[in-house]
Amino acid sequence: MLGRKVPAVTFRTRVRDEAVGGPNPFRWEDKTSDDYFAGKRVVLFSLPGAFTPTCSTYQLPDFEKLTADFRAEGIDDIYCISVNDAFVMNAWGKSQNLENVKLIPDGSGEFTRKMGMLVAKDNLGFGMRSWRYAAVIDDGTVEQWFEEEGYADNCESDPYGVSAPQNILAALQGARKAA
Repeated sequence: MLGRKVPAVTFRTRVRDEAVGGPNPFRWEDKTSDDYFAGKRVVLFSLPGAFTPTCSTYQLPDFEKLTADFRAEGIDDIYCISVNDAFVMNAWGKSQNLENVKLIPDGSGEFTRKMGMLVAKDNLGFGMRSWRYAAVIDDGTVEQWFEEEGYADNCESDPYGVSAPQNILAALQGARKAA
């Protein structure tokens, strides 16, 4: 994965737009991989699903809390991607009171599939989802890669640790000190 360009895909997002009016003032907006990754250094982390226990209790909230520390290491944005649609991702972000981490809906799983991280989670009733991973991406190129062990369809466990924000932050800090 190191040195690999992220796949070029179009994401279907929903953005708040007061001009729409009504009880659901959102409109569709297509975003591309370049919109998210070109010309900046970001952390991208992926997880099996919005509202799931590990993702909602540890992974997403910890990235949110550590945003300033990541910015101090030269990270411009932190993105969370999941094979969920824009409606689910927006509702999850609202429920998590996000202010810093930005959510990317990969509703069809195209980006996840092209990253080689799409797995079956039929054993949990999820269908196709993302394996848990994270990456530091500089101008669209994978600079550092953090993949949980045991990648497999219908994995009986949900490993979490390698892609934890604390681990990624430590790697960024270590790289800075070594330079």
